[in-house]
Amino acid sequence: MTRRIPPGEPVHSWVDRLIHEAEERGEFDNLPGAGKPLPGLDRPLDENWWLRQKVRDEELPSDALLPPALHLRKEVAALPQTAQDLPDEESVRAMVSEVNARVADWIRAPSGPVLPVPRADAEKIVAGWRAARDAAPEAGVSSADPGSSPEAGPVQEQAGSRRRRWWPRRRR
Repeated sequence: MTRRIPPGEPVHSWVDRLIHEAEERGEFDNLPGAGKPLPGLDRPLDENWWLRQKVRDEELPSDALLPPALHLRKEVAALPQTAQDLPDEESVRAMVSEVNARVADWIRAPSGPVLPVPRADAEKIVAGWRAARDAAPEAGVSSADPGSSPEAGPVQEQAGSRRRRWWPRRRR
């Protein structure tokens, strides 16, 4: 139960009296870390020490600290790899539409730094998923023909395609 300070008594003497009474009752005996130095005293001052400790204690991924825009951008970029584990085309399309819905929600009401977040192209991700599914059974076949290896397709495909810039060009 919390007690109120008696009227007319200085705060510091009242707090000292409460601490002294608690010591006499033994409320400070057998506390964890009693008699040991405070952890982290030898390290330089870090304003976010509590945040780092919380992430470490909760075993959170480092992405948990990213702003929403960067987290969404990483998620959109990782869609082709995460789609490879899905069993059918419907689930791939559902996953892409879920991510695109979160991107659209963020675009409507951005929080944190405002960065461009592209929507994922469902057709491109489904095509990559199909190509990986078609190449998977061929992986067990002998690689006598160098053009039939599953690694040759995506590399040639990437070599011919141009990447779009994420920043707009200025017209003069």
